[in-house]
Amino acid sequence: MGNKQKFIGQQRLRRKRHVRHRIRGSQDRPRLTIFRSHRHLCCQVINDLDGTTIASASTMDKTLSKKISYGGNCDAAKVIGAAIAERTIKAGVTRVSFDRGTYQYHGRLAALADAAREAGLDF
Repeated sequence: MGNKQKFIGQQRLRRKRHVRHRIRGSQDRPRLTIFRSHRHLCCQVINDLDGTTIASASTMDKTLSKKISYGGNCDAAKVIGAAIAERTIKAGVTRVSFDRGTYQYHGRLAALADAAREAGLDF
């Protein structure tokens, strides 16, 4: 691993800590966190006080992968956003805190967030 990769990793960790410092998932308002790779998108609704996952959705889910041809685009993010909203509301939670992690709020993340808002999540 070269110095540039090491620097990029340090910057990513700094951004993650900066965002996570302000967001804390609780019982009434858990944290909606997202992991993004080139080919897939995963999200979880986490209660940080208990350390439990309330709901999750991913492009690798067998039920959702049938609706998605490729997991690394905005169309897949919209499907995942609607699915996570549906599963979270089914679990009895309607308000969440959006944790973008190290990623900028645009593209797939914005599409996922908009789809979750349209499906009924409040954040």
